[in-house]
Amino acid sequence: MIRHVVMWTLFESADGHDRAANALRAKEKLLALKDKIPLVRAMEVGIDLLHSDRSYDLCLIASFDSLDDLAAYNDHPAHREVAALMGKIREKAVAVDFEV
Repeated sequence: MIRHVVMWTLFESADGHDRAANALRAKEKLLALKDKIPLVRAMEVGIDLLHSDRSYDLCLIASFDSLDDLAAYNDHPAHREVAALMGKIREKAVAVDFEV
């Protein structure tokens, strides 16, 4: 199984919304991918609660059966649509993909 983890820091204001509104929008759109892309085995999305100096605003944790499934997810039109939104509202993103 492959675990896909992505964290984002969002701009204070972007795409006509403030940071908190964009975090909620992004969370909803990311979670909707599970129903749109059958290759996703599990998905969690969380918005940071602590807002510490080392915090990111948003975190995605998704599971896939294989690296091929992860690649297909990344290329899926629904994922590309959400990635386009994230490109507008994110200041920074980091990711790690690992086998479990």
